[in-house]
Amino acid sequence: MKADFESYIEGKSFIMKLKGDLIGDESGPKLVGKVSDALNEGITNCIIDLSQVRYISSSGIGVLITILTKMRNAGGEVYLTSPSEHVKKLLIITKLNNIFNVYDSLEEAREKIR
Repeated sequence: MKADFESYIEGKSFIMKLKGDLIGDESGPKLVGKVSDALNEGITNCIIDLSQVRYISSSGIGVLITILTKMRNAGGEVYLTSPSEHVKKLLIITKLNNIFNVYDSLEEAREKIR
């Protein structure tokens, strides 16, 4: 099942809720495009809700890193929230947990930004 997502702007944050598998298929460029649109509107915080993501491939990791690079180049930040145990292990193995801000819940990330 490929990744599907919904996104919205809440205050000064761009929030994306991903569902399914993040495998960097055609959804990858769409996600990056949405982030670029948010940046063009002056939004510099991006929260990515991973609670409904089952699997992330190496291409999916590439998509996350591209988003992170775009946000940081604009002086912004990316927050990953609610990863499953499987996704959490992947973030640790790839050392991405040291690069990204990872929170257990969307609410926790919102609190950090406020």
